Amino acid sequence: MTGQHAGQDGMQDGNGTTEAGQVATPPDAPRAPLRVVFMGTPGFAAVILRHLLEWDGCEVIAAYTQPDRPCGRGQQCRPPEVKLLAIEHGLPVYQPLNFKTEDAVAELRSLRPDVLVVAAYGLILPQSVLDIPRLGPVNVHASLLPRLRGAVPIQRAVMAGDAVTGVTIMRMEASLDTGPMLLQKAMGIDINDTAGDLHDQLADLGGRLLLTALGKLADGTAVAIPQDHDRATYAAKLTKADGLIDWNRPAAQVHAHIRGVTPWPGAYCTIQREGQKELRVALGPGRIGPLRSEAPESEGTAPGTPGTPGTPGTPGTIVGLVDEQLAIACADRLYLVDSIRPADRKPMDARAFLCGYLNACECDGGLAVCV
Repeated sequence: MTGQHAGQDGMQDGNGTTEAGQVATPPDAPRAPLRVVFMGTPGFAAVILRHLLEWDGCEVIAAYTQPDRPCGRGQQCRPPEVKLLAIEHGLPVYQPLNFKTEDAVAELRSLRPDVLVVAAYGLILPQSVLDIPRLGPVNVHASLLPRLRGAVPIQRAVMAGDAVTGVTIMRMEASLDTGPMLLQKAMGIDINDTAGDLHDQLADLGGRLLLTALGKLADGTAVAIPQDHDRATYAAKLTKADGLIDWNRPAAQVHAHIRGVTPWPGAYCTIQREGQKELRVALGPGRIGPLRSEAPESEGTAPGTPGTPGTPGTPGTIVGLVDEQLAIACADRLYLVDSIRPADRKPMDARAFLCGYLNACECDGGLAVCV
């Protein structure tokens, strides 16, 4: 199951109330199409831009995006997804390093935009830029502000085990995600949703909600509600180190963490094997299993073996197979995963991993510990 929209489209103020009667479907086109300059960089922003390009209510006159940068193992220069989409539609593309020079600001001013639409751009915009558009700068943010301001609200919402997230359309201010809100819509997070699943859904929701907000700006009916700054939380950037699994946490928290770092940076742990080198492995989302004390031994659950580096009662211990899934002990329950990927290897199923890497085909020993 994937995330479900929660509540009605509309504005939720700082107290969580929802303004009735809002509809997040593309509004009728205003009489004069808005002149929109778009600023964004990754796939999330490209989805927003595509919604704008398909709406008759605006004319996208230019796209700003981050400079092409090397990425991946080959470190080859790859254009941002917004740039690729903009070129496909014949839009002028601008890629300034920043707006610290008057030339960069003047170039944007010369475009005479009615609205500046910003989504996952990756640059802090100075007040001199925010003051340019006639109807103001508008941002699409993938959380229910003021919760989870910052760079990675989708991932952090899942990692925190949140049951609800959403999208906020707000007027931009010079400080990070503090602007008054124009529209907001909630979306449920399913127990098995990953950050990748929600990314695509929230991008589409954000694009549709943006069009409603722009329609209101165009006809002068937009209402901006200040955020309750006392309730603000922040979504810190992720690094590869954030993928490390802490098996000392309850299984529900481990499950939320793995889903939140999927697909990037990806969840991992290091397996300690007696007499062998440590082995780093990557894990995808699995499911929450039985209590550790209820782990069945008849289906391959390996009991503790004297001299092995762990016991079934120790968080992080691989206790064997449960329903052909690899069972790893958390603080309270077992966590069950279908497959596992050793470093620099292809993913393999749980039984193949036990046979090949833990020498435990019959699960009569071979315990190891993930740390």
